[in-house]
Amino acid sequence: MAKKKKEELSPNDIMKMEIAKELGLMDKVEKLGWGGLTAKETGRIGGLMTAKKKKRKNTNGKQL
Repeated sequence: MAKKKKEELSPNDIMKMEIAKELGLMDKVEKLGWGGLTAKETGRIGGLMTAKKKKRKNTNGKQL
């Protein structure tokens, strides 16, 4: 079998991984993949990603 070519991570993927690490979920992700997370865990990651994006947008928009 040919090895899969490693894809570059998007900024969203990087943020998702950082949040998963903060929540202590990376071990679970490494063992089971992203599909192994519960809906609650996935929702928590998504909510935190949205909050961070919103904060960045507000911060960048207010710079003079």
